[in-house]
Amino acid sequence: MNFLRQFRAAPNLLTLLRLFIIPFLVLAILDGRHGLAFALFVLAGFSDGLDGLAARLTKQYTRLGLYLDPIADKLLLSTLFVVLTHMNLVPRYVTVLVFSRDLGILLIATLLFATGTLRDFRPSLLGKFNTLVQILGLTVVLVEQVWPSVDAVLLRVVLLKSIAWLAPISAAQYAWIVMQRVNAAEPQAAQ
Repeated sequence: MNFLRQFRAAPNLLTLLRLFIIPFLVLAILDGRHGLAFALFVLAGFSDGLDGLAARLTKQYTRLGLYLDPIADKLLLSTLFVVLTHMNLVPRYVTVLVFSRDLGILLIATLLFATGTLRDFRPSLLGKFNTLVQILGLTVVLVEQVWPSVDAVLLRVVLLKSIAWLAPISAAQYAWIVMQRVNAAEPQAAQ
């Protein structure tokens, strides 16, 4: 499938919808429209689940989708961390650790991809768990803004501290896995 046709594949349209939601989500948070922000966050989450389901059901797996989906996920979560930190709803140290991890992974993946060294960037189980905890943490922060009567302080604190620990640990594991894959690929390239 040529590159332009890949944009019209249903899973990729859903991923593009998630990217389109991000600026409106940011504006809703900055304007104090927490109900709208929460609704957009939930919509983005549904689009993330639906794009994978659509790809499986329609068998529309594209190279674009392979790279665009994780980029959209990271951009959504990283942007939310930055904005919620700006609004004093998430501690700076959590956002710095999350952002540093994601930026590091993006730089490593880009360098390895650009040099043709490695093209396999599947997330590990720990990386997926890290993302799940980030989503749960952000959800709790947004829920507290929409429904102030919900007392989730302990849950929020536990989730945000878990994110702060998981970000560097999962980044180190990712680096380890990438080094192993690169080392395994070198003997094959020499043949």
